Amino acid sequence: MLSDGEANVGVSNPRQIQENAKNATKGKYPIYNLGFGYDVDYAFLERISTENNGVAHGFYDEVANPLLTEVELGYKENAISDLTQNSFKHYYDGSEIVVAGRITDNDLNSITAEVKAQGALNELTYTEQSDVEETTKALEQQQYIFGEYIEKLWAYLTIQQLLEARAIAQGDEKENITAKALELSLKYNFVTPLTSMVVTKPEDNEEKESVADKPTEGTDIVIRILIYLAFIVLSVVLPSQKPHNFYYFFFAVDGDPHFIIAVPQKQDALCFNINEEPGVVLNLIRDPVTGMTINGQLIGDKKSINDVKPQNTYFGKLGIVTMNRNVRLEITTQNIILQNGVKTRVFSWLDEIALQQAGLTLIIKRKRSVEVSMDNGATFVVVLHQVWKKHPLHRDFLGFYMMDSHRLSEQTHGLIGQFFHPIDFDILEVHPGSDPQKPDATMIVKNNQLTVTRWPY
Repeated sequence: MLSDGEANVGVSNPRQIQENAKNATKGKYPIYNLGFGYDVDYAFLERISTENNGVAHGFYDEVANPLLTEVELGYKENAISDLTQNSFKHYYDGSEIVVAGRITDNDLNSITAEVKAQGALNELTYTEQSDVEETTKALEQQQYIFGEYIEKLWAYLTIQQLLEARAIAQGDEKENITAKALELSLKYNFVTPLTSMVVTKPEDNEEKESVADKPTEGTDIVIRILIYLAFIVLSVVLPSQKPHNFYYFFFAVDGDPHFIIAVPQKQDALCFNINEEPGVVLNLIRDPVTGMTINGQLIGDKKSINDVKPQNTYFGKLGIVTMNRNVRLEITTQNIILQNGVKTRVFSWLDEIALQQAGLTLIIKRKRSVEVSMDNGATFVVVLHQVWKKHPLHRDFLGFYMMDSHRLSEQTHGLIGQFFHPIDFDILEVHPGSDPQKPDATMIVKNNQLTVTRWPY
């Protein structure tokens, strides 16, 4: 619905309009509001959307106050390379501009940025100088939760801009842009559209092999192995890149549940599914040295009495325990419970909170995610997936994304934890499959031989 939130004809009472909208949709249809106008009643539009499972968005406020045009950020020549976009046509009140690049002069003591822009009346120039050593120390003290935060930010911006350029490019130019975006996506563990996925093809009466650790309870798990392969494997390394003394991995559990294990040293990733009954608790991570354990409990789709099809399962509850700090965190689709010693705090997904205490940083983003950073070096994000409350089949569920695990010990195990250490696998005997678009191959990992199929994803 496009509106300024002001009634001009017919019913004009806001409460009556809300009631009419609610009665009309009967909970079956969401209402999305886009507010236009200088004096738009955004609060009213938001109430209508919220009551009807939709979202309201105010467009006018974002572009109503242009402050600058022709904005350009410049840096000392030969000191900075690989800059992301540094010129912008407009700058609006409330927006932000981020530019990232690489320092090529290792002996540089300070960085000077010059900002030029056209204001309402005249041209503006602003110069800012930053001490490199002081800035480095400040970043170390802030302890960014994503490790090489600035480098990842540069990669993220570069990938986004390459994908935008790819959309309008053609021929060889498009292929070159695609290759570069793919290389950066794999190197820095960002999910992009430039990938493919390989799945196993289980054969009848064939013994099913397992790559992942089984849960400590000893239950049998049928594991379907997938491997996530790039279209192109590149070995190009930027000249200023320095090797790290540990690997950056990206681990995710989402959906039914799908485990994705990035292996950046091979520019690939492993992926597997777990088929278990609702109520089963799976051990994701267990580190006896740091005392951290992360478990997930499965929930299933709604199932009728006569439904005989296999039931899809998802994570409905995640439990995080750090024994060394006596911290316990329970995250469900309804709330977030934090227990620190004898003190317990309960939050809902409607909260917007940033909390820092001994051993833990917790950031709740309303109806979206919970970001958790432990002082043992573990950083992860739990994503809330919501569905229509009256959906005949699906339920709300959680996704788990491990962003940083490099400080966990080598004794770490669990369905995800076992992969925190470098692993190796080989893809052999690639040959045409039953589908010409999806070749088959043999994958060897952990002394297991699996039949896999490349599947565009």
